[in-house]
Amino acid sequence: MSQLNGDLFAPSPSSDPHIRVGIGGWNYTPWRNNFYPTGLVQKRELEYASRQLRAIEINGTYYGAQKAVTYARWAAETPAGFVFSLKAPRYITEGKRLADVGKGVSNFVHGGLAEMGDRLGPILWQLPPSRPFDADDLATFLDTLPRELNGQPLRHVLEVRHPSFMGECYVALARSHAVPTVFTDSPDYPSLADLTGDFAYARLMRSADGIPTGYTPAALDCWAEHAQRWAAGNDIVELPHAAAMQAANRPRDVFVFFIGSAKHRNPAAAMALQSRVDGSR
Repeated sequence: MSQLNGDLFAPSPSSDPHIRVGIGGWNYTPWRNNFYPTGLVQKRELEYASRQLRAIEINGTYYGAQKAVTYARWAAETPAGFVFSLKAPRYITEGKRLADVGKGVSNFVHGGLAEMGDRLGPILWQLPPSRPFDADDLATFLDTLPRELNGQPLRHVLEVRHPSFMGECYVALARSHAVPTVFTDSPDYPSLADLTGDFAYARLMRSADGIPTGYTPAALDCWAEHAQRWAAGNDIVELPHAAAMQAANRPRDVFVFFIGSAKHRNPAAAMALQSRVDGSR
């Protein structure tokens, strides 16, 4: 299909882009009016989306792990350099105690994720708003997260949604385990930009219906600057922190996803931000 030939942001197979901007999922009916080409069949939407974006966060795995053959198919439909972020199943993170979920973690990680190969990006562990900070429980959970799969490093990132995580104790614990914390740009959840691992991960949730690119040009310029500063190893004083900022460190990968809100605007927002990032490098 000729519409798939012009890859806007498909990275060169020989390069590993430092900053990846993406969206949540790829099957969303309104995107067939403003993102996908007219006439594109649904089964080719991932193929197309992965050639316009650098990453996609999969929400479906939050509701249940997939079969190994599904992970393999997703990987096969995407170009070199593209990665998926997977939301871990909620049955693991929404139980009574995180310290007791080791078997569930192992079953998910070893249940077919290896089929994704180098398309496997961060695994997002989203804690519900009902779960307060419990240092001992969380420490045990972080200790259970496997750090490699078939000899390849695994990357984990934690999204916290209870206000009790907004403190130095949580930040120190996350840093001691080298697990990054999601910066959640949302009016509904705690937002902390503390760098707690070796990559940065932002979920932006303020796309506006009345703006074709979801965020204003000025806001996109600002986020492009934030992403570049994170990638260079710097902390960002303009964003909210729960603890002392880190000194400048080594360069790091950056993932930025436009999630929810005016969802039909998110592909345009992601492409506009990626263009700014690429243009300023």
